[in-house]
Amino acid sequence: MKDWRIGKTAENLISYSLDVQPGDNVMIAVHGEGEMLAQELVKQLYAKGARPFIRLYHPAIQRQWLKGLTEEQMTQLVNWEEAMWFGIQGYIGIHGAVNDSEWSDVPEEKFRVFSQGFKQVGHHVDNNIKAVRINYPTPSLAQKARMSTEAFEDFYFDVCSMDYRKLHEACLPLLELMERTDHVRIVGPGTELTFSIKGVGKKIAAGKRNVPDGEVYTAPVLDSVNGTISCNVPSQYMGASFDQVRFTFREGKIVEATANDTRRLNEILNSDEGARYTGEFAIGVNPYILHPMNDILFDEKIAGSFHLTPGRAYEQTDNGNRSLIHWDLICIQRPEYGGGEIWFDDVLIRKDGLFVHEALLGLNPDRWKGSPEC
Repeated sequence: MKDWRIGKTAENLISYSLDVQPGDNVMIAVHGEGEMLAQELVKQLYAKGARPFIRLYHPAIQRQWLKGLTEEQMTQLVNWEEAMWFGIQGYIGIHGAVNDSEWSDVPEEKFRVFSQGFKQVGHHVDNNIKAVRINYPTPSLAQKARMSTEAFEDFYFDVCSMDYRKLHEACLPLLELMERTDHVRIVGPGTELTFSIKGVGKKIAAGKRNVPDGEVYTAPVLDSVNGTISCNVPSQYMGASFDQVRFTFREGKIVEATANDTRRLNEILNSDEGARYTGEFAIGVNPYILHPMNDILFDEKIAGSFHLTPGRAYEQTDNGNRSLIHWDLICIQRPEYGGGEIWFDDVLIRKDGLFVHEALLGLNPDRWKGSPEC
């Protein structure tokens, strides 16, 4: 792996994504692989006058730990760690997956114990501090993308070091249009969905919380979602693989849910009351991510896609939904994936994955010719 690319990525995370200041306490959490990036982050954070802290998580060891986890154990752990998590100003999560199915045999109730225990800490990290998540280019991730490890590394570092400031500027017209919109209608193969986004916050995601990035998001008014959605991008969630996910909504609630593993899908949706309601609607706009990789962090940014999320809403785009889950399920609407349309207040804004609204043409991939800027 080329050291200069690691250095550039670390610099972007520290200077742009987190805007680290001297004296900041910054937690670096490595899940699986990612030691080279973590080492470079530590070096650059010290040079910046910040104080780095390290956590290393091994997925196979975590699996064994989760399988025996008790509520009393979680209470003790949170008591020990809460002061640490509330004492940081920045968080960088590096996710270097080796085996996405490592936790597939962890019982659902154990995930619930863990999620409930760290609920307050997770809310604090999500909403009150500077935090960013980045995936690390492992052979496992390359395999999911059906690319050689070397080719995937080239693609990964290009996408992660693109000019996210420029992308943010390009997203502003879409943000402004969403802020004026009441009714959204989405149509496509197996999809006929309507909902309102009036009065709910809208946000641009362009490298401040995730890398790679590229979406504009909000949340549906809680009880306004009606119709059916068919998601055409496979998804890995809680250690299980899902495909052909299809939801039917009535007054905001998922009343019917099917997939290749319908039983497991409904177990997740029955986690709590909020899991059958939505917490996010987003439009993907990254011009360099065009095809699914079976990795949500990449797939939710695909140009020509949108995603609808069962579960918890973000504080900045809060529709009132509360849940332990937050699961982005994605549909690509470019012609090779079946096409589709998005309408805002009876005005067609995107057709077959390309924006047709005059103010949004700058977000189409053909306006971003060539390699990402490094």
